[in-house]
Amino acid sequence: MKQLLKISLVLAALAGSFSVQAQDVKAGEKKIAMCIGCHGIVGYQATFPEIYKVPMIAGQNAKYIVSALQAYAKGDRKHPTMRGIAQSLSEQDMADVSAYYEQQAKAPAAPDTASAAPEAVAKLLEKGACASCHGANFSKPIDGAYPKLAGQHADYLAAALRAYKTEGNPNVGRGNAIMAGQVKQFSNAELKSIAAYLASLPSELKTVPQSKFR
Repeated sequence: MKQLLKISLVLAALAGSFSVQAQDVKAGEKKIAMCIGCHGIVGYQATFPEIYKVPMIAGQNAKYIVSALQAYAKGDRKHPTMRGIAQSLSEQDMADVSAYYEQQAKAPAAPDTASAAPEAVAKLLEKGACASCHGANFSKPIDGAYPKLAGQHADYLAAALRAYKTEGNPNVGRGNAIMAGQVKQFSNAELKSIAAYLASLPSELKTVPQSKFR
């Protein structure tokens, strides 16, 4: 666990050292036409390549959204629709869109510490050292390049976690050595239990309804 935390801190420092495009929230609002068809509909459920509610991204860390979009564009994250969208965006577009979504939600700050997990889940979280990167309340990660997890849709979280240990699938999978190493310790049932607990926590994330006809 100590070694994982050390590696995570190094990666966070490296992520923070990369140049970041200047962000323009107002410009970002004009660039989200491709996003709102899924992320602007409360409870919207994707059907391909897997069935789950699309993640809430309003209130998510801008730095994380940028890193996720970059991963989709490069193919490190395998999702045909998201890859196509990400590849159509410039670095400036990604920065602007991410800045827009970070400030879109007006949810109150999550409590500093998360409510106690069921004993079996608490052991899984400790084994995975989840709080060491994502924060004690799972809403304040040690670096903005990591996502807020608290209150996110359980089915999406479970699918995302499974994706880190999925190999050889052209449409599903995520390339991240640290996450893959952590997730492969667990069965899919255990990942589902972790996801259910995280989803139950107070969240700073929302889906803000938006119409394509604005």
